[in-house]
This record gives sequence, structure tokens and C-alpha cells, in this order.
Amino acid sequence: MEPHLLAAEVSTSTSRGLTITLFLVFVAITLGITIWASRQTKTATDFYAGGRQFSGFQNGMAIGGDYMSAASFLGIAGLIALYGYDGFLYSIGFLVAWLVALLLVAEYLRNSGRYTMADVLAFRMRQRPVRTAASVSTIVVSIFYLIAQMVGAGALVSLLLGIKADTTFLGMDADTAKVATIILVGALMIVYVVVGGMKGTTYVQIVKAFMLMTGALIMTLLVLAHYKFNLSELLGDAAQQSGKGDAFLEPGLRYGVESASASATFYSKMDLLSLGIALVLGTAGLPHILTRFYTVPTSRIARKSVLWAIGIIGTFYLFTLALGFGAAALVGGQAITAQDKAGNTAAPQLAQALGIDYLGGETGGAILLAVIAAVAFATILAVVAGLTLASSSSVAHDFYANVIRRGNASERDEVRVARISALVIGAVAIALSIFAQSLNVAFLVALAFAVAASANLPAILYSLFWKRFNTAGAMWSIYGGLIVAVGLVFFSPVVSGSPTAMFPDNDWHFFPLSNPGLISIPAGFLAGWIGTVISKESDADKYAELEVRSLTGHGAH
Repeated sequence: MEPHLLAAEVSTSTSRGLTITLFLVFVAITLGITIWASRQTKTATDFYAGGRQFSGFQNGMAIGGDYMSAASFLGIAGLIALYGYDGFLYSIGFLVAWLVALLLVAEYLRNSGRYTMADVLAFRMRQRPVRTAASVSTIVVSIFYLIAQMVGAGALVSLLLGIKADTTFLGMDADTAKVATIILVGALMIVYVVVGGMKGTTYVQIVKAFMLMTGALIMTLLVLAHYKFNLSELLGDAAQQSGKGDAFLEPGLRYGVESASASATFYSKMDLLSLGIALVLGTAGLPHILTRFYTVPTSRIARKSVLWAIGIIGTFYLFTLALGFGAAALVGGQAITAQDKAGNTAAPQLAQALGIDYLGGETGGAILLAVIAAVAFATILAVVAGLTLASSSSVAHDFYANVIRRGNASERDEVRVARISALVIGAVAIALSIFAQSLNVAFLVALAFAVAASANLPAILYSLFWKRFNTAGAMWSIYGGLIVAVGLVFFSPVVSGSPTAMFPDNDWHFFPLSNPGLISIPAGFLAGWIGTVISKESDADKYAELEVRSLTGHGAH
């Protein structure tokens, strides 16, 4: 297939009608699930933890649905399509991170907590300051992650509706359509959380995981069949059409770039190290993933659900290889960046190309594009619902019920506050996403991972495994890691000082790395240690009780 064929516009009424119809069908199905789930949601446990009724396989699918976000489907495929070998580093990092979550966090959290990450931290410490800190951290990490999903939705819409720079849809140009889509996705996610709670969100994620795995499998098989399952030929074509030649298949296009300046080379290599650390350690600190461990009845099923999730997620990340290299080979780097500079539309563009190849003509391309676009929208909606639920649950359960009301709030009041919080957090995420549209979504998620690994992971690990750890240590590790991570991002090339920054026309950056993990993660652990040793507070009995509970599940809710 010639790459120039892939520039064929899909702005016909057929493709638009297909896209909109499939999207509305998915929305109707998931809203139906959400309304059904709302009728089963009677208590706070139902709203926060889905009544703890899910099996290992169901929860594993839901974890996969939560984790395989727009960053995985759109962002990683785009990065591999544009940067080859270096783009695949994201797939490796996201997958290896699950081993950390399984070995260090999953079972202990399920045994020790109730609804949120703060339940574990506050067990042996002063409730109010620790829950406040955990709530702030949860909201910040969730908003970083939400921005990535919204940006993915915005990038998708102009391709779906065939909107180019010189065309319009319903009177909207491409930029206005992206903003409108971000607002629409934000509104839908708020509905899912407010109406369905954890039960509705979990079923939406299970449906979405099945759709995404099926869509990615079909595309992978079509790419491999196009090359008669000859991987060497696929990689050769990808290198040729990428415009980068043999360098496309070697490290150094995006990270560890050798340049004339020794300092620039050094910073590029440090950026790679920083990214790797953030990806591997971040998962175990992500609030929306941690809350999934509370939706199963026992720690044994929690462990089983993580094993299912690893199998599902690992298989999917193998598919991203075929999607990324297939997009490079069949679409071409130039056509991808012409549609979206960050490469976020590579997978849907590949679907369009495969449709033209296998189903014949523009209509065939429109059909497969519409199907994959509906899957991508499903992905975005399911993940933003999980994120919004995690952050609104933390506000209601940790901050409102245990800090403001000092544990005297009724379950009904708690759930009402969670629903109001979902509205506010959704609105903030929508507003910030409009400014971040020039950034790759996998890259944005890596920032969320860095913040989670800097603020949440040190506090969780110290709380579970260090007898001396205390309230001051928890406060120092959460706020210290959070301030350092967010501060470094704000003063990095991500926000200003580069063509792809959130504010490209301004420059206040002084931190040279794009990902803060290399500095902020050790800073979070160090701050937790300093805060602990300068405070005399210690409760060995409470630690012993937590240790027994985390290892055996005795006394867990």
C-alpha cells in the first residue's frame, strides 16, 4: 500500500455517520449499564468498592480496562510509529511496573484498607493530617492522568470527523471541535461516576477492556497478514517510511540522543533514566489502580486479579508493537504528524489504512476507522470514570468524612459529597486539558506516574514495612514528593520553553529533564525518612497490628 493513499480524507457523510453512530451506540450501552448499577448501589461500600463482589477475572479485566488508557492505545502506538525503538520503552515500563504492584502493594493494601489509599496510611497515624495529605496527592495525580485522556479524546475527534485545518464540522474548525470533544468526554465521565459509582464504572471498564483487546488483536493480525507474518519485512518498511532510516530501529531517536553538546547528551540520557524509574515505580502509587484492590472479597482474589491483569495487559502491550510499527510502515511518519504532531492518531490512521487495504476503498477505511475510534472513545471514557471515582472518593471519604466531620458523617452524606467532588474535579480536568493539546498522551501519563511514585509510593511502603514510620514522616513524604515533582514539571520544558510545551510562546524553564522522576522519587523517600527521624512519635503496637492485618487479612473490612 502506498503511503500517499492514506492521506485520503474520510470527511464523507458515510464515515462521519458511521463514527457518530458507533460512538452513540457505545455511550447508550454504557449509560444503560451505569443506570442499572445505580439501582444496585445502596451503601458506601457499593459506591466506593462495588460491594466487594467481583471475581478475580472480573477485577483483572477491570484493572486492565483502568490501566490500558488512551496513553497505551493512542500514545504508545504514536510514539513507536514516530520514534521506533525508543517508543517501545513505554510499553516495557508500563508492563514491568505491574510486578512492583503485585509484589509490594496489592495483597497488603487489600488486607489493610477499606476504600482508599489513605485508609492504610492513617491506620497507625493521626487521622486528619495524613488523610488531608493523601487526598491532596490523589487529586493531583488523578488530574495529571485525566488531562492525558482528555487530550487523547481531542486529538481523536478531528480525525474521526475528517476535520482538517481548512474544513469544518457543524460550523466548528478543528481546534473548536477538539475543545468541544474534551467537554463532552468530561461530561460523560461525570455522569458515569455520579450515577453508577464503582459498580457501574467497573462494568464499563470490563466491557471496554474486551473491546480494546478485540480491536487491537484484529488490527495486529491484519498488519501481520499484510506482510505475510514476515516481521523483518514489516520492520524494514517501517524504517523506510518513517523517514529516519535504520536509526528508527535503534535507540537514540528520542532518548539518549547523541549531540554536539556534551551537556545535552547527558541530559537526554538522564531523561531516559528518569522516565524508566517513573514508569516502573508509578503504578504502585496510582490511586485509581489502588482502589481496584478493594473491590474483591479476599486478598487471595486480589492477588489473582493482578495476575489476570498482568496477562491481559502484557498481551496488549505486545500488540502495541504491531500497531506502532504497522502505522510507521503503512501510514508513514509524515502523514501521522500532519494529522497530529504528537502522533496520538497513529492507531486510528492505521485502522483507516487497513480498512482501505482489506475492505476496499474509502468506505472500507471509514468502517474500520469508525470501529477503532469507538474503541478508543470507550477506552478514554472508562479510564476517566475510574480516575474521577478515585479522586472524588478520596475527597469524600478521607477529607470530608474523616477530617471535616471527624468520622461522624453518615454514609449518605459521604456519597453525596463524592458526587459533588466528581463534578468539580471533572471541571478542573476539562479546563487544564484544553491547554495541553500539543503533548503526547503517553508522555503526559508518564508525568502522572512520576508524581504518584514521588508522593504516594514512599508513604505506602514506609507505612507497610517500617516500624519507626510516623505521622510527620507520612506528611513529609507526601507533600515533599508532591511539591518537588509538580514544581520540577512546572519549571521543565513540558510547560514552557519548547515548541511542544503547554505554553510554547513563554520560557521560564530551568529544569532540563522532561520527566522529574529521577529527582522527585528519591526526594519523596528522603523527605519521609527525615520527617520520621526528627519526630519522636512512634507506636510499635499499632505497627504490629497493621503487620498482622496486612499479612493475614485478620480484622480487615
